[in-house]
Amino acid sequence: MKALSSVLILAALTAGHAYANCTYPKAPEKIPDGATATLAEMVDAQKAVKAYNDQIKAYTDCLKLEHDQEMAKAASNKTPKDQMDELDKVAVQKNNAAVDEAQAITDRFNEQVRIFKSKNQKK
Repeated sequence: MKALSSVLILAALTAGHAYANCTYPKAPEKIPDGATATLAEMVDAQKAVKAYNDQIKAYTDCLKLEHDQEMAKAASNKTPKDQMDELDKVAVQKNNAAVDEAQAITDRFNEQVRIFKSKNQKK
């Protein structure tokens, strides 16, 4: 019963507006193939990847702000440490997932840039 009440309290703390204002950005739809892309396509992709990275930064900043607010509320409600630890864990997971996805997209784009440059240096 104690475990059930802990889960219900945690759900109440994380439900509602927690992280509700932080909108996860949409990744660029396509990274061009560096072997066949035009310079214009590569430049457009570079702009899209940069914009996406800026949006991820705004998203993670938003997560941090909302997490800090939730932690302050939880502390004022004398929420048990294990439940506060769970709030921390969820925030870290969301942040890390966003950063990992942004890094993967940037890495894919950078690989295509290397291919593009290699192809165009031979001409």
